[in-house]
Amino acid sequence: MKNFKFRSVRNAALGCMAALPLITTAVAETSPSVEPATTDRPNIVLIYGDDLGAGLLGAYGQKIIKTPNIDRLAAEGMIFNNAHGCVYCAPARASMITGLHDSHRNAWSIVKGGLLVEKDMGKMSEQEMQRQLARAIPAKPNEVFLAQVAKNAGYTTAQFGKLDWGFTTTHDRLVRHGWDYYFGYYDHVRAHGFYPTYLWKNGEKVMLPGNTHHNAGKTYEGGYDKKEATEVRRDKTGKVHYSQNVLIKDLLQYLDDHKDQRFFLYHPTQIPHGPVDVPGVHPDFVNDNRLTDVQKEYASMVKLLDDHVGLIMARLKKLGLDDKTMIAFTSDNGHALYYIHNKLRSQQRSYHGELDVFKGSLDLAGMKWTNWQGGIRVPLIVRWPGKVKAGSQTDRLTAAYDYMPTFADVMGTEAPKGKDGSSFYPTLLGKEQPKRGPIIVHQAVVADGWKLVRDEEQKDKEVYLLFNLKDDPGERHDLAAKHPEKFQQLMTIFQREVGSPRKDL
Repeated sequence: MKNFKFRSVRNAALGCMAALPLITTAVAETSPSVEPATTDRPNIVLIYGDDLGAGLLGAYGQKIIKTPNIDRLAAEGMIFNNAHGCVYCAPARASMITGLHDSHRNAWSIVKGGLLVEKDMGKMSEQEMQRQLARAIPAKPNEVFLAQVAKNAGYTTAQFGKLDWGFTTTHDRLVRHGWDYYFGYYDHVRAHGFYPTYLWKNGEKVMLPGNTHHNAGKTYEGGYDKKEATEVRRDKTGKVHYSQNVLIKDLLQYLDDHKDQRFFLYHPTQIPHGPVDVPGVHPDFVNDNRLTDVQKEYASMVKLLDDHVGLIMARLKKLGLDDKTMIAFTSDNGHALYYIHNKLRSQQRSYHGELDVFKGSLDLAGMKWTNWQGGIRVPLIVRWPGKVKAGSQTDRLTAAYDYMPTFADVMGTEAPKGKDGSSFYPTLLGKEQPKRGPIIVHQAVVADGWKLVRDEEQKDKEVYLLFNLKDDPGERHDLAAKHPEKFQQLMTIFQREVGSPRKDL
């Protein structure tokens, strides 16, 4: 094995940021008429973890990985115990950005990933790439996206990280979706590596000298704890600039440059999506004998995300924006295993975290890629000083598409008509509000503690199961036969919504 000297992830983050060369690119101009934030119409920072199970955070019970900065958001804000994303990243992001549930017919399309990687390697022509991109359903003239809601409310908008909903996006698409400024990956397949040769800023390439891998240095997808896999991860040849450190540096500079403008900032990170890769093992885990090498590195990825949340919080405070900014922290889908050899069992309803040393799925059934609760339950924490009660919790049911109407309320503007979301703004303020109606997440209906779900493990049959999530959060006991009326009630909703046309156009 090559000699690999581990550094503290905290120090590595700051060191790589300082070492990043100054590269100038075209910067999107925002209107000078944008006013500063106030306590009543705050800045909004949305931090969006990638494959981050709620159980990885101290605020939700994590014991091995300490996440003091994210836990501080919870201690000074509100924890949601019944928040949902989607079964994997692309529909979750599309649902949030469009304000629609993920089961409409032809609401959006997902472009193939890896197009830019193939083009850069000479395996695909520019013409073929454009042909593939053209397959996406184009935005309708009257279609409204999340960032446009913010712009309509007088906010300047910015996005940093794993851009758009993938798997490949473009400058024109990002501008159409309402982003004044962006920096990150166009290609979600390339975003499975952390050392890209370049990133995109407002339509122009920002080269990262010393990064030489077209696939961004992607390591083994399974995160296998074999000697050769560990050696590949720790070989930093052609890996100078770690993407998350590059992104956070630009994000912090954006805060400095826009401190006098009310902003909506969206930070969809790559962390802790695998394959596992991190500049070094955090000191917390170097001598932790409970963990294998790859588990130590995975835990360090979560720790790095927490460090970056701390950097954002500290910069807001330094700029005098702390009490004028609402921070929402969440994730796209349930937990995923990138640090064990055989993870197939985790896709089954019978799996309840038995393989996971970190218990990232909170021992719910299944994990990412499934419509079991372990695949769609996500963390959600909201901190808004002076508005959201510190240390509060709620069991209110939420979905990815609820952010659009909620943020519209916070921003003091109207939400677009015909969207599917339900604002949880009154809940944030500690006010009474009616229970959330049913949510729709990929072949599942969740409503008032009950869940109707298509059993996708029985691929050749159309089988539906009914669970009482209050009594049986692990979805172990199908109650369809015992509660036919409840089954039929939710089935009626399922048949009405799944495959239905969108209502906002």
